[in-house]
Amino acid sequence: MSHKAKIKAYAGPAGGWGALEAVEKHLCRQKVFFSGNRTLLSINQPQGFDCPGCGWPDPKHTSSFEYCENGAKAVAWETTKKRVTPAFFAEHTVTELLEWTDFQLEDEGRLTHPLVYDAASDKYVAIGWEEAFQLIGAELRKLTDPNMAEFYTSGRASNEAAFLFQLFARAFGTNNFPDCSNMCHESTSVGLPPSLGVAKGTVLLEDFEHADAIFIFGQNPGTNSPRMLNDLRAAARRGAAIVSFNPIRERALERFVSPQQPVEMISLIGTQISSQYHQVRIGGDMAAIKGIMKAVIEADDAAQVAGRPRIVDVEFIRNHTHGFEALADSIRQTSWDDIVLHSGLSRDAIDQVAEVYMRAKAVIGVWGMGITQHKTGVANVQQIVNLLLLRGNMGRPGAGACPVRGHSNVQGNRTVGITEKPKPEFLDRMSEVFRFEPPRRWGHDVVEAIEAMAEGHSKAFLGLGGNFFLAAPDTELTARAMRGLDLSVQIATKLNRGHLVHGRTALILPCLGRTEIDMQAGGPQSITVEDSMSCVHASMGMNKPADPNLKSEIAIVAGIAKATLRPNAAIDWDGMIADYDLIRDKMEEVFPDLFPDYNARIRKPGGFRLYSPVDERSWKTANGKANFLICERMAENDMPADRERVLELMTIRSHDQYNTTIYGLDDRYRGVFGQRMVVFVNKKDRERLGLAQGGQVEMNTVSTDGVERRVAGFTLIDYDIPEGCCAAYYPETNPLVPLSRKADRSNTPTSKSIPVHLTALVA
Repeated sequence: MSHKAKIKAYAGPAGGWGALEAVEKHLCRQKVFFSGNRTLLSINQPQGFDCPGCGWPDPKHTSSFEYCENGAKAVAWETTKKRVTPAFFAEHTVTELLEWTDFQLEDEGRLTHPLVYDAASDKYVAIGWEEAFQLIGAELRKLTDPNMAEFYTSGRASNEAAFLFQLFARAFGTNNFPDCSNMCHESTSVGLPPSLGVAKGTVLLEDFEHADAIFIFGQNPGTNSPRMLNDLRAAARRGAAIVSFNPIRERALERFVSPQQPVEMISLIGTQISSQYHQVRIGGDMAAIKGIMKAVIEADDAAQVAGRPRIVDVEFIRNHTHGFEALADSIRQTSWDDIVLHSGLSRDAIDQVAEVYMRAKAVIGVWGMGITQHKTGVANVQQIVNLLLLRGNMGRPGAGACPVRGHSNVQGNRTVGITEKPKPEFLDRMSEVFRFEPPRRWGHDVVEAIEAMAEGHSKAFLGLGGNFFLAAPDTELTARAMRGLDLSVQIATKLNRGHLVHGRTALILPCLGRTEIDMQAGGPQSITVEDSMSCVHASMGMNKPADPNLKSEIAIVAGIAKATLRPNAAIDWDGMIADYDLIRDKMEEVFPDLFPDYNARIRKPGGFRLYSPVDERSWKTANGKANFLICERMAENDMPADRERVLELMTIRSHDQYNTTIYGLDDRYRGVFGQRMVVFVNKKDRERLGLAQGGQVEMNTVSTDGVERRVAGFTLIDYDIPEGCCAAYYPETNPLVPLSRKADRSNTPTSKSIPVHLTALVA
């Protein structure tokens, strides 16, 4: 442990003065204290730019301070005065840089010039933009099959950039679109359509003002979507019940002081967020939800026998749903002993939750990756929907499904065509508008792309943002896959480890950030994004670009496409670079039902919401009903033979982190400072395994595929987590996630449920 590393319990609430101090510290570290604070006044504002962090919706702009601590960190990170020029790469080989930490790599600052890897010197060297485009085009045209290329997107790409990216790839001839959704909320996208006929959440921000109860499953808003805390605070203060399910007691789900509330800041008292907090076992959410439903159904059965009013919404179930009786029978046959065993909760605790649910007239179900990144991820989502449907909590004010997506436009990317499983009608529209025949065969998701690259079937990788290598599971296998490529191209703002694990021909193409002015031939341009609640709005940067050499993501994608594809009169790449309105016009042609009057509507403050049939209680399912769906499975994993030694590991973010970006080495709310190589364990487990508090351990994945997956050098920390469970940060623990361990039907890696052995390291 370094001399700066320490473990110190944090007694304060989430937010408050600690958040303000952290914001100013990060602005100073990036040398943008004054300019950064000015920039923050334009974040999430009309005529401003959308936060490059999470996808939580913007409020009604009643304040000039519509940002949170982690959003401010993202802005500081992007607007930094630090630069990574060709001179930096002249001093450092790729082999040397691989020894740097992920924090050190990105902390060097913004990339300024397009770069190409020089194998002779093991260094990246500068290359001209047109030369770079031509080189990429030549390498792509060498492929004997378009399906040998993988087109990856990060959730920060704008609607316009993502739309052009999928247009380019499909004109090239492939539907290979591994994207960050595959690694996080794909279980949501797969689970919701059979239940509700939509692949997105069904609530608006205003629904939080009308909910009587909010159930939060596997979501830590303090780190992942801190602006959500203002809405939870308001709900709690007006008396709404907030019931949280999480293996770890997260500070933001306990107490919160809003930095926008002077009285709270002075008093330091804050607001209690959760009225009930239930620490389920890792993978125990399915059992907990079934337990709540069982209590509701038993109460409803008793009401019928006694001639009292029903507990379930009989009219809603009769008119709008299918499968209730089958679900109810399945739940009745599920034993309370199994529910208690697998959930980790007592019967009394589950009954308390059920009482809240049955009293509430309007309930919102919230979930995050603690639900989706499990083998049962799809079924987990569907059980939450089942619970909501029991009392008609869908398609009315204050009620509905609320998956909390990650990056600020991850949902928008999917809306505009970033999907490996395109629908025929979408491809028909692409063909009609752009006059080419797009491929019909489904492409690769993330897991399938890694498999194809590892087996040598895919030979090119183009990344529109993100850090694919570091985000992906099974790190050693992914590294071998990436190094076996003929071509790897990364469009990015900062250097990251994914740029150092590359193909034979490798390029880094630096792009504008969300905060920067995007000046094109047609004048300054705005882009659009879609938040977690399907609201689409414009975003326009305000800062001078970090370097004159930078191009927009749109210009880069179009430049590569022009250098790769035969000319097509229906695709005016140059025109779309010059004027993004032309891109939106084409998007409107391809998606007439989603984007009517696109350009006019985004010029209105706040933009517009995409149509959702659930608002009208219309169900676009095969049978025209909302469906109760049964999952007979209860346990996340089968019990291993040596279950006394096995702990269930979930990977988590630190508070100084957003996805794979490490802003610093502190995790304030969990009391960890100056370090990341820690593992949180229950004291009883540690003592039972004969391990020392503060001792160093290695972790090994328990699997049957014969592959040893090991990470070492982790410090043990006693923590409030259920017995049999442990937690550690990713991406440091991604090497432990087997590529083969994935959610049924969605292929989402099971990063929240990894059976491991902990072994003491000998000093």
